[in-house]
Amino acid sequence: MTALPVPPPLSIYLHFPWCVAKCPYCDFNSYTLHGALPETLYLEALDADLEAQRPGLERRPVQSVFMGGGTPSLFSPAAIGGVIDRLRAGFNLAADAEITLEANPGTIERGRFAEYRAAGVNRVSLGAQTFDEATLKILGRIHSAGDIQVAAGELHAAGLDNFNLDLMFALPGQSRGAALADLQAALALEPAHLSHYQLTLEPGTPYAARPPARLPDDDLAWDMQRDCHELLAARGFAHYEISGFARPGRHCVHNLNYWQFGDYLGAGAGAHGKLSWVGRAAIERSTQQREPRRYQAAPVAGLSRRDVADRDLPFEFALNALRLVEGFDLSLFEARTGLTAEHILPQLHALAGRGLLTREGDAWRATELGSRFLNDVLEAFLPARISQVGTEA
Repeated sequence: MTALPVPPPLSIYLHFPWCVAKCPYCDFNSYTLHGALPETLYLEALDADLEAQRPGLERRPVQSVFMGGGTPSLFSPAAIGGVIDRLRAGFNLAADAEITLEANPGTIERGRFAEYRAAGVNRVSLGAQTFDEATLKILGRIHSAGDIQVAAGELHAAGLDNFNLDLMFALPGQSRGAALADLQAALALEPAHLSHYQLTLEPGTPYAARPPARLPDDDLAWDMQRDCHELLAARGFAHYEISGFARPGRHCVHNLNYWQFGDYLGAGAGAHGKLSWVGRAAIERSTQQREPRRYQAAPVAGLSRRDVADRDLPFEFALNALRLVEGFDLSLFEARTGLTAEHILPQLHALAGRGLLTREGDAWRATELGSRFLNDVLEAFLPARISQVGTEA
């Protein structure tokens, strides 16, 4: 690394690890809640975690906060408001910062979204997944299609029209027509943003060990994806990231910061963080212990930090930036990694020669073929492959 000219934009991610039930496809750090929610104990641990990581960040503007899980909406509006108040007191949180709360349609009581908005939340991400009642049960979801509709109505009534719907496709037994019907049902609720992504069998999940019956094959899943992308474009949603679609001006600021290799402080059980330290020209990754009870007992001692080696930065950057439909230019790579463009130019040209990447002006982006086989594209940026290409060049 030569130098980091200026620190990138900063966000804060807060993890809330409990759910009413653990879905069989989910590989996030989440746990089924047994008994009463330890709201006070967990928030005390979260405060200690944030305070321990605050030194050196107090003056850096924070552009977004994302409360994810798990199911953060299990925590009361008063608790969420207290967290936001403490962030404003301890960090340089922008007055117009995007503050997102993930919510499950099955855990929201009537009127609660209005209370979350009064507490400081200005964006919500709602886990719909599908509107088919039978498939919701197969996926282990605790809500119904009616719950999604009620929750969306509550969001609009509360003035929280900047909300995202998570919607999956390639579900068990799903046809192309059913995938489009799901999307049409989602669009009828007038979200500002849609996260539209394929069901995948993640390692370590019950679905990986025992896949559900009648999963669509890769060709059918690709047809579903293209059908849905065409409908989203026709309805005015810009496709800006592999699974991200937004109405004008409603892109997710927080997620864009990830994909542009920005910085984020991660706090909470199992949270990850990435911070750039200009003074010592280093990029640091942090991880917190995953199990909530252990985290509550030692929120500071359980934090692990390590500097990212220069050889790993091209892959880490590409892993994020190549998710963007518009791709990235080399000046962003240099600004966010402190490396020169020569560290990745051989890979970019080699991938372009295979039809997986294309260059438009100063921007490099994945082609349709590259997007479909993005994991193969990313392998070219692994340290071993970087060394091979460098030797061949």
